[in-house]
Amino acid sequence: MKLTGHAIVLLAKLFSGCTVRWVDCQPDTCQRIYFANHTSHLDAVVLWSALPKPLRAVTRPVAAKDYWSKGFLRPHIAESFNALLIDRKEIKVHKSPVDMMIRQMGDVYSLIVFPEGSRASGEEMGEFKSGLYYLGKKRPDLELVPVCIDNVNRILPRGEVLPVPLLSCITIGPPIFLETGEPKVEFLRRAREAVRSLRER
Repeated sequence: MKLTGHAIVLLAKLFSGCTVRWVDCQPDTCQRIYFANHTSHLDAVVLWSALPKPLRAVTRPVAAKDYWSKGFLRPHIAESFNALLIDRKEIKVHKSPVDMMIRQMGDVYSLIVFPEGSRASGEEMGEFKSGLYYLGKKRPDLELVPVCIDNVNRILPRGEVLPVPLLSCITIGPPIFLETGEPKVEFLRRAREAVRSLRER
């Protein structure tokens, strides 16, 4: 039986028990890139489910195709939350992940991305990869919204199959933009700091 988006939202909220804080940012259906730290395979589901319903309808989490296309259940879950699956192993120049994201967004959808690429193993975030920079460069009109996800990694620890209900917190912060002429390294450092600083607010 195909899982519905409504069922995914209920299950995600049940297991994550997450509280959502909007800090100097308001829920809005305008096109955005939500970029967050990455500690669990559940991050995309939990963050998407935490958004108000009108935002969920126009927001697509970017997720790893090699994980979410395996087995019977995962593809149905991915389809239910309208995930944009990216192949991390066979990246081709004429089919870059950034170009695919831009095409899939059109003039309607927002995206949820995880600039670390893969899950961080500890409390400290990994370095941000360049994808977020190129998204900002190709779509300078978009708000880039930092998100800090806390405690979701304990709901589904590495190597575990079944989630454990726990309380988690999602903090959504003020948008940033790629400044004209800003070097890639400086922008990625600033974006990473925007996420990290939300833990202290």
